[in-house]
Amino acid sequence: MSTSPADSGRVHDAPSNNWVYRVLPRPLWPYAQLARWDRPIGWQLLLLPCFWSAGLAANAAASLGTFSAGRFVLHLILFFIGAVAMRGAGCTYNDIIDHDIDMEVARTRSRPLPSGRVTRLQAKVFMVLQALVGLLVLLQFNGFSIFLGVFSLVFVAVYPFAKRFTDWPQFFLGLAFSWGALMGWSAEFGSIGIAAVVLYLAAIAWTVGYDTIYAYQDKEDDELIGVRSTARRFGDRPRPWLFGLYGLTVFLLFIAFAFAGAGFLAYVGLLVAAVLLFYQILVLDIHDPTQCLALFKFNGIVGLIVFIGLCAALVVRLI
Repeated sequence: MSTSPADSGRVHDAPSNNWVYRVLPRPLWPYAQLARWDRPIGWQLLLLPCFWSAGLAANAAASLGTFSAGRFVLHLILFFIGAVAMRGAGCTYNDIIDHDIDMEVARTRSRPLPSGRVTRLQAKVFMVLQALVGLLVLLQFNGFSIFLGVFSLVFVAVYPFAKRFTDWPQFFLGLAFSWGALMGWSAEFGSIGIAAVVLYLAAIAWTVGYDTIYAYQDKEDDELIGVRSTARRFGDRPRPWLFGLYGLTVFLLFIAFAFAGAGFLAYVGLLVAAVLLFYQILVLDIHDPTQCLALFKFNGIVGLIVFIGLCAALVVRLI
């Protein structure tokens, strides 16, 4: 007789061979699942706008003669730790808010809270512990960056409720998930430049695009329980919307690079990323949940290519 994902201690939409299930003792599995450690694409997508911003700021600092390789590397390490911690805290918070909804959706029914493997109190304590790690990381930055990081919690708090009052919850996710596009620049300069603002807008458009593809996995369940999303809003014709969103992403990244004085190789990376973004749209089959998930995850590679282009441009400038 087969067992359900919840009975096996795993969740429906995470790889069963993940390191979580090979390294951690079984009692810790539900907490790793709350933090989505078994699904690293989430913290990667949260981290990438931070890396973009740090790379863009490094290019600008190099042109001014104020670049420090040690400071740049330290910022990247801090952003990595902070992204993992705050993504975990945010997902735990989201699961607490969406407890009842997750019980009605096939893909999320096996998560720790709806399956009863952790209590709401345990989840809240775990959320606070992760947030404290994020706070310790944030306190390593300058005062303006600390203010920015604290202010971002407004969007983090609103996002789980957005699907209840708007067809555009992905936009609210973008407001929260793209905040790192401001943080990397702020960590370097102690202020927000126009390049960082444009980068933030680009990251929002990118987030709405890739999370729309992700949302098509749940479209039928969302319709049954009344949860709203851009997947439901776009219906069976998402391509014009996605072309617009990804096109806006590429255009705004180009403008941000220009404002920051990024080197030629940054634009080469952007061109490669643009090709991969539009490839997603061309091959997308909204009726294939497995493919939707794979294309969503593919954005981690797209975002990494943008960062590599910025780093390559930085190296050339420093040589």
